[in-house]
Amino acid sequence: MRSDQMKKGIERAPHRSLLKALTYTDEELNRPIIGIANSANEVIPGHKHLGDIAEAVKAGVRMAGGTPMEFSTIGVCDGIAMGHRGMKYSLPSRELIADSVEIMGTAYPLDGIVSVCDCDKIVPGMMMAMLRLNIPAILVSGGPMLAGRIDSRAIDLITVFEGVGARASNKMSDEALRQLENEACPGCGSCSGMFTANSMNCLSEALGLSLPGNGTVPAVMAKRLRLAKTSGMKIMELVAKDIKPRDIATGKAFENAIAVEMALGSSTNTVLHLPAIANEAGIKLGLNLFNEISERTPNLCRISPAGEQHLEDLDAAGGIPAVMSELNKKGLLHTQLITATGVTVKENIRAARNLDPKVIHPIDSPYSPDGGLSILFGNLAPDGAVVKKSAVDKSMFVHEGPARVFDSEEEAMKAIMGRKIKKGDVVVIRYEGPKGGPGMREMLGPTSAIAGVGLDRDTALITDGRFSGGTRGAAIGHVSPEAQEGGVIAVVKEGDRIRIDIPGKSLELLVDREEIEKRLAKWQRPDYKVKEGYLYRYAREVTSASTGAVFKKD
Repeated sequence: MRSDQMKKGIERAPHRSLLKALTYTDEELNRPIIGIANSANEVIPGHKHLGDIAEAVKAGVRMAGGTPMEFSTIGVCDGIAMGHRGMKYSLPSRELIADSVEIMGTAYPLDGIVSVCDCDKIVPGMMMAMLRLNIPAILVSGGPMLAGRIDSRAIDLITVFEGVGARASNKMSDEALRQLENEACPGCGSCSGMFTANSMNCLSEALGLSLPGNGTVPAVMAKRLRLAKTSGMKIMELVAKDIKPRDIATGKAFENAIAVEMALGSSTNTVLHLPAIANEAGIKLGLNLFNEISERTPNLCRISPAGEQHLEDLDAAGGIPAVMSELNKKGLLHTQLITATGVTVKENIRAARNLDPKVIHPIDSPYSPDGGLSILFGNLAPDGAVVKKSAVDKSMFVHEGPARVFDSEEEAMKAIMGRKIKKGDVVVIRYEGPKGGPGMREMLGPTSAIAGVGLDRDTALITDGRFSGGTRGAAIGHVSPEAQEGGVIAVVKEGDRIRIDIPGKSLELLVDREEIEKRLAKWQRPDYKVKEGYLYRYAREVTSASTGAVFKKD
């Protein structure tokens, strides 16, 4: 066993003595040691209950003959960090989480690891660590929050964000906004729509790194704890068979994940996280691959914010296995791949059924014949930009309008809330990328405010920053190269015409090439906005959004 490095032989008597101070017996130490990386805390609604999830995992490990050892990681709630300095730390926290799990999994030579997590950057950070360590591993999420309710209407966190814009434009009273605030988030779990956390938990199933149900079983259900116990037992099987993450998350497995992503119409942030996770296994996921898979993969689901359903509805309809079963009817998946269940994708979805065609459209009657995300290229985004096509009104699929240029989220929010943005405008928010932000803030505030004031079907928003999975409307993010790196977005001027063509996958600044080159020649790189601490180190080391915003390898 790998753990023998710290517990076997005469020379390890001091090590055993320290472990016995933790109350472990000789019998426990003779068993495989399973690390439980638990990101539980009391500042994220999706993580408050993870102590219970971890206890269930540990019970499963013990039932299957292993010894669990729990340790913790940090975590940031994007919703609570939104709109202030804290959001600069959200994406950078992904790298710290991966590093911390790597450190613990190496300082203590574990035989296997179970990652217990739930929310935005914690899930991909855990999966990055799993592939980096490459010891038997499985991911267990805390599950999605239930949708809130007002009368018969399902609501969620995005309803509240959009309510802020509605209140600012006097379309909603203080009392109505307070009711949304009180009812939208009814309890623990990751926010209930197809936002980043739930998108990544669903894609962990598609990658094969978690058990079926991991992405959709609600946090409050007993089934969630049973799933955690089963995962604890299953890690022991993976250890016995020496099935490691890189055996599971192969290039073809990432193709499966992208196909499921397109069927779901998941968060644009997945286009940051999947390449970053793949990078840990030496797999390059170019942005063109996302478009190639999108072109052949129909969009089957419209979960909030793209539609009215929530994760609990997707779970009741059969969950990710049912989505994969629909895709497999057209041969759109690689089904012979091994997964964390110990068997293949084909075996995992053999008994899956689509129990609600209103939630999961049948493969022969999809919402659209292509996927829910699109990567756009053009002179404004030579290395790519991403849009959640499934959440864009069709009237905005092709749009041309004047640029309204802002050098920060705060400037843009002030203009939106001050009713200075008009129908047809293309709001450009720059210097919010990985380096320029720094930290590539998630800007749910501006997109929700635009929706709240009723301009989401008339106004586009383009940024080198990123958006929440809860964003809807013609919101195009991850523009690469970013402004801080001298991308063309840095030289867009107020009033320049910008053309968006989502079906044509293009994003163009309608200024002639010679003029763009003149502007770039005069452009001077600004200083980093932050010059100390972790963010300063992050800004110097992080790469482009088009490569997953990972750290430089040299």
